[in-house]
Amino acid sequence: MSSPVGRLSHYLRSTVDLFWREAAKFGVVGAVAFVVDVGGFNLLFHGPLAGRLTTSRVVAGVVATTVAWLGNRLWTFRHRTSRPVHHEALLFFLVNGVGLLIGIGWLNLTYNAMGLTSPLWLNVNNIFGIGLATLFRFWAYRRFVFAKADGDAQESPDTASVTSQARVSER
Repeated sequence: MSSPVGRLSHYLRSTVDLFWREAAKFGVVGAVAFVVDVGGFNLLFHGPLAGRLTTSRVVAGVVATTVAWLGNRLWTFRHRTSRPVHHEALLFFLVNGVGLLIGIGWLNLTYNAMGLTSPLWLNVNNIFGIGLATLFRFWAYRRFVFAKADGDAQESPDTASVTSQARVSER
């Protein structure tokens, strides 16, 4: 049996590894949703919803959110103990609603209050707003949406036995 320091070291490495794997998968899913979001916004704002900034942003955001939920549920956080699907989906869409409000707030501030209305500024500020919202969403997904019902993160299979051994040695 290895020493408590060795077990702790292994546990910490496994925890950091899990975090970075989740972050990388979250990034891939986010990139796909980003293309849907920005592309959809531009198609709507310069097409059928011409000039309707908030409506175009909301419609594109809802479609992108659906893509992101599927990707995160089925791939990024599939190893975490989940709540019932309907509860998890509600939390996911609530978190994304807050994220959407962050992005829309920034976009409306720069477009309406600051007068940055050219297509270049519109896209720069839309992307910046999505970035701000993404920081919030990653934190909220890990903390609330794809966590165990009691709020603790689910351990990966690699770290479960190490954690059990560490708990036994603490007694």
